[in-house]
Amino acid sequence: MRRRSEPHTFAQRLDAQRLRLEHELARLPDGCERNAIATRLEQLQAAADMYDFLRLRETAAPSH
Repeated sequence: MRRRSEPHTFAQRLDAQRLRLEHELARLPDGCERNAIATRLEQLQAAADMYDFLRLRETAAPSH
């Protein structure tokens, strides 16, 4: 029976996607495709920032 890998956290998946897109961006010449990848990287950074913000709020919230 095949063993399942450990699930990755949201932050780990964002980081892996960021690294993949940065590698792809480095090999692309200027143009539409490169601009689209750069936009996607900005979106990933915004998602990571929001995730960090919400996670910090969750840990700082008073427990009932």
